[in-house]
Amino acid sequence: MYVLRKYLSITQGHAMTTKPTLPHPRATTYFIAAAFAGTVTTGIFSGVTALLQHNGKPFERQVAAERACADRAYVSEREACVRHWLAGRGHVAQRTGDGVRE
Repeated sequence: MYVLRKYLSITQGHAMTTKPTLPHPRATTYFIAAAFAGTVTTGIFSGVTALLQHNGKPFERQVAAERACADRAYVSEREACVRHWLAGRGHVAQRTGDGVRE
C-alpha cells in the first residue's frame, strides 16, 4: 500500500501528456552552431582545394610526358621515354633500331 501511495503522490503532481515536450534552444545557439559549421566547411574546402592545386602540377607533367611518348610500341620504351622526359631533359628520347637513345 505504501508503494501505491508513493506512486500516486509522484504522478499527481505532473500532468501526463502524449506529446513529448523538448526544451527549445535559443536563437543564439542556432547562430553559433551555423557559424561554427560554416567555418569548418570553409576550412575543409580550402584545404582540399589547396591540395588538389598543389598535387596537380606533377600530374600535369606526367600526362604531358605520356602524350609525348605515346608513339612508342613497347612498354619498356615508353617507360624509358617518360622517365627521360620527367628527368628534366624536356625532349623526347629518339628511337633507334637497337633501343632508346638521347
